[in-house]
Amino acid sequence: MTATTPVLTDNKTLNEVVNCLTENIPIPTQGKCEQRNIFEILIRAATQRDSIENTTKVLKNVPTSNDIRYHLEKYSDLPLLEDALNKALQSRLPTGIRQGEQKIAIDFNAHSILWGAITIRSTIYL
Repeated sequence: MTATTPVLTDNKTLNEVVNCLTENIPIPTQGKCEQRNIFEILIRAATQRDSIENTTKVLKNVPTSNDIRYHLEKYSDLPLLEDALNKALQSRLPTGIRQGEQKIAIDFNAHSILWGAITIRSTIYL
């Protein structure tokens, strides 16, 4: 690695993912349960292959799992959520990919992040 090669750390990756989600998938919140906290908990649960319940027990000063689920239930329209996730992914595409027409297929496994054994298949057309 050269001195000019940027280093991608866990914190930088987490911040980039959380920023992307908060910009593209608004979740109206109140009090201690802030949108950023919700996404951080969901990402940690997904990356650790853990439940929302256990993740909120392990972390300190975070909303309860019931608070998280309450806010997730606001997204009952899965096609709308899928569209928002596609827009979030498109918002971070590198310039080189944006310049030409590309077909990109991405599997988003909602079980890891959201409600259970729901799998959403998304195809992005640029």
